[in-house]
Amino acid sequence: MISEPPPPTVSWRRDLLWLILISGAAYFLLLGRSPLNNPDEGRYAEISREMASTGDWVTPRLDGVAYFEKPPLMYWAGAVMQDVFGPGEWSVRAVVALFSIAGIGAAYIAGRSLHGRDAGVWSATVLGTSLLYFALGRILLLDMAVSVLMSASLICFLLGALAAAGRRRRALFLGFYAFAALATLTKGLIGFVLPGAVILLWLLVFNQWRRLRPFHPASGFLLFFAIAAPWHLMVAARNPSWAHFYFVQEHFQRFSTTEAHRVMPWWIFAPIVLLGLFPWTGFLWPALRDALAGGWARRNGNSPAWFLVTWAAFIFLFFTKSQSKLIPYILPVFPPLAVLIGAGIARRGRARVEPLPLLAFISISWLLAALAVAILLRPGLALREPDQAAALRPWLVLLAAVTAAGGATAFLLRRRPDGRPALRCILATTALLFAILVAAPHDIDHRGTKELALEARAMAAPGDRIYHYHEFFHDFTFYAGRTVGLVRYGGELEPQNDDPARMSRLFITDAEFLRQWAGPERIFAVAKKSEAKELFADPAFQYHILGEDPRHYLFSNRQAP
Repeated sequence: MISEPPPPTVSWRRDLLWLILISGAAYFLLLGRSPLNNPDEGRYAEISREMASTGDWVTPRLDGVAYFEKPPLMYWAGAVMQDVFGPGEWSVRAVVALFSIAGIGAAYIAGRSLHGRDAGVWSATVLGTSLLYFALGRILLLDMAVSVLMSASLICFLLGALAAAGRRRRALFLGFYAFAALATLTKGLIGFVLPGAVILLWLLVFNQWRRLRPFHPASGFLLFFAIAAPWHLMVAARNPSWAHFYFVQEHFQRFSTTEAHRVMPWWIFAPIVLLGLFPWTGFLWPALRDALAGGWARRNGNSPAWFLVTWAAFIFLFFTKSQSKLIPYILPVFPPLAVLIGAGIARRGRARVEPLPLLAFISISWLLAALAVAILLRPGLALREPDQAAALRPWLVLLAAVTAAGGATAFLLRRRPDGRPALRCILATTALLFAILVAAPHDIDHRGTKELALEARAMAAPGDRIYHYHEFFHDFTFYAGRTVGLVRYGGELEPQNDDPARMSRLFITDAEFLRQWAGPERIFAVAKKSEAKELFADPAFQYHILGEDPRHYLFSNRQAP
């Protein structure tokens, strides 16, 4: 059993309240300011909008097409938020921000339960101020939700395994099953496969089987299936092609093949984790060294620390082996690392911060400053459009100044016997850096079609047809509040999973598009300027441009009224 921490002087409830208030202010600040990005945010916002508007809470749909890639928990949450607060950037991103805050609270609970209050506060602080966690906590993706739910599941298991038999242990194990089920409803089989694999590996390697007595399998599995099974059964009953697409294509083939076209080098997650942990990157090694003191010989007496290491290592290796890689996939590694680092910082108390953590913070801070200066001098290195460079120039100056000053201050504080000033410097620099990243303009990304969608929404009558030409612009349907037809489209939508007659009207050829264009009905179309060039060059094609942005045209076969 884990040794009991000293009696708490501050209540859990008070700490959690402060963490919610502080992290809420950070994660909700200007959350709805920027338009949805394409394709990811537009996709998930639109699926939620269609779910809310159609009332079909079983079959997710994107542009009216059955969309089987992921389970519906985040779509349900997004649909509810839009029903309550109305459609908009804030309402759909708020779901992710709430999960992020819940993850910070879970890190606090894990750290405090294992190592005392200071470790809990620092664990939450490290996780909430890690660069990648903060960035993904403000973007509408599924990865934050599944990371938090899997983390909650694993934390419940660990704390339950360390607890004495009784009501608390039973509640923790039931929490383990419930959170694994919710993770499964968020992103599929990994919701229980990864936590189960971590636990099995820990039990096998470290011979912790005695920790399982009792682990309440009957009530636990009943709870798991009561949460996870109903949707899977209902969607399978309504959609005959769902099972093969969901289980075979979206799970096994995505992991084992490059079919999803998300190929990255095998080593890519190592730098992502190291940079994503900033400003705490350099604290990782001392934390691991201290947590695993005594090494393999003391593994049985140090089982909680080895559980956290097993958790981080297995998930890191799992996604490294996967043939489908995206940066957000590695997010579940961050909670256990944050607890290890938080416990390490708390363990040292007021002692001087070791050289490695400060050296890493100084180096990465100055690297960020150098990159900001390089982009200022040569905008073409990272920015494609002149107006992007002009809009970001003052923010790049601020970023360079803050990171350079933060690194310099940490360098001056490196020899102080009291480590608290250096930690305050790290936190202050990070807070200013995040404030700059939040406040900098994000509406300069020209891949979105928000303005054109709003124009089309104002001009198009309910019976008018709108087509996307040779592309599907995910955010357009969300902002326009309606589905569109697709001309010679070959992207992620899978019409073979839906009703053939309805799909034939939705997915049309170039010839059919031209036939309808010349007909009596009013047609709207959206196209990239590069795709429209050849179409507009045909003198027989009569069109009227109703709106444009730097990359797209909105045009019609009729003059605007």
